[in-house]
Amino acid sequence: MPPNQPLCLGAARKRCGLAVLRRREELGAAGRGVPAGCGLASMSRLGPFRVAPRLLRRPWVLPRRPSSVSIVTGPCAGLAGPGAAAASLCSGPAAPSLAMEELLSRSVPPLPPYETREKAPPPAELRSVEFMRSYRALEAGPRRAELLARLARDFGVDHGRVAEFSAKVLQAREQQREPGALLQAEDRLRYYLSPRYRGLFQHLGRLEGGLRFLVELRGDLVEALAARHAEGPHVREMNGMLKSMLSEWFSTGFLNLERVTWQSPCEVLQKISDSEAVHPVRNWIDMKRRVGSYRRCYFFGHCAVPGEPLIVLHVALTNEISSSIQAIVKEVPPLETEDMNKITTAIFYSISLTQQGLQGVELGTHLIKRVVKELQGEFPQIKVFSSLSPIPGFTKWLIGLLSSQTKEQGRNELFTDAECQEISEITGDPAAEKLKRLLTNNEWVRSERLVKALHSPFMRFCAWYLYGEKHRGYALNPVANFHLQNGAVLWRINWMADTSPRGIAASCGMMVNYRYFLEDTASNSAEYLGTKHIKASEQVLSLVSQFQQNSKL
Repeated sequence: MPPNQPLCLGAARKRCGLAVLRRREELGAAGRGVPAGCGLASMSRLGPFRVAPRLLRRPWVLPRRPSSVSIVTGPCAGLAGPGAAAASLCSGPAAPSLAMEELLSRSVPPLPPYETREKAPPPAELRSVEFMRSYRALEAGPRRAELLARLARDFGVDHGRVAEFSAKVLQAREQQREPGALLQAEDRLRYYLSPRYRGLFQHLGRLEGGLRFLVELRGDLVEALAARHAEGPHVREMNGMLKSMLSEWFSTGFLNLERVTWQSPCEVLQKISDSEAVHPVRNWIDMKRRVGSYRRCYFFGHCAVPGEPLIVLHVALTNEISSSIQAIVKEVPPLETEDMNKITTAIFYSISLTQQGLQGVELGTHLIKRVVKELQGEFPQIKVFSSLSPIPGFTKWLIGLLSSQTKEQGRNELFTDAECQEISEITGDPAAEKLKRLLTNNEWVRSERLVKALHSPFMRFCAWYLYGEKHRGYALNPVANFHLQNGAVLWRINWMADTSPRGIAASCGMMVNYRYFLEDTASNSAEYLGTKHIKASEQVLSLVSQFQQNSKL
């Protein structure tokens, strides 16, 4: 799907659909905001959602203005307008490399001498604006990745100066000079350890729209590293530097917690629906239910980009810890008016980052904490806080285990003998070989007998995957690692909790609850981060024990 055109048309249709739906409600339409006899199918006329299956790419990109400025080089280059670099970046086979070098040389401010650092004039604002415009004129992908790689490689730290002042720090220590001299030598070294591109990022962050641009730029950087369009230690170092800077700019003091309701602006509802990466929103009726009674939706916004959701959290208000996502996103709450006596539990069932450029910036943890305080103020009777979380990667991990079993015929280290016999009788083939094929195409869920036979082994496999599989000592599963770092307890694994095609493909239909005991979250988090020990319930530990007894891995 082309990245821009269909999405823009779809957004216009959806906003129109929401306006029509709201107008019908104002006119007193029957039912839940829909005329009598109008089912979900007929709502397609109002523009069904086109939900992005991954993180939003560039919702902040401004329209590009065509430039007719000619390419100017040589002594007169300084007389060219702001669009000259953008024009040269897009022309001729030999021009891009030279144009990129010229653009970066003009845009990245030199590091002034240490002695005059506080008196050095700021870089010209026009050049930073030129850099933003030229960058956005580049086609997303390899072209932008090339420019970012050049920026990281050619405008980083002056290693000669770093070596010089490192030696002076060592010399000051060896000579046991007065503390002031040593501290000044260390300050000089610290100053020259700052890469030149940091100055560009700092200045861009001060411009109107600059923070949006830096989030977009880092999104490109993350994507370039993942696709290996830009590689090497310099690029990784620049990515870490920019992430650190964004973490400061997007710290909790600058974030605003906002609740989404059916009366929120159409644009906000549209962005919330498009950003839902866990359980896609199907239409406006589905969206209304997710922000209606017995539901809460919150997002973090930033003072520099008001009305723009950065990370979104969906909450279900229930009377127990939910074991099925279908009961939350598909079933209609019985009453429009909330019964306070039936609300004792808050279920965090979806959290989605809307900006790839903020990946790694700690927003989710703070959002959950703020939402807990908000809910406690609105519902003092809520005592139970838990997630209902997906288990991405479990099916892929399990297929890998089954593949290792099929390399040696007759080998069985996963299933008990009774389980192997039952599975083979149902499928007509050796258990591991047949299951590997069935898991690849989701065919296994069509057989009730096979689903029943796989219940027990798959539950213990999943328990081990969440509890026993580690990456550098921490939980391998990223969702598990996130909640455990927050101090949650690995509480309960739920069979057939997500029967959607996506849920079956990702985690064999299973989901997991991470329960937050508010009085213990700080100590649990410290223990997990310090000793890498996972706090788990009796159900999970029992399943882990079964895995260790029945599987010979």
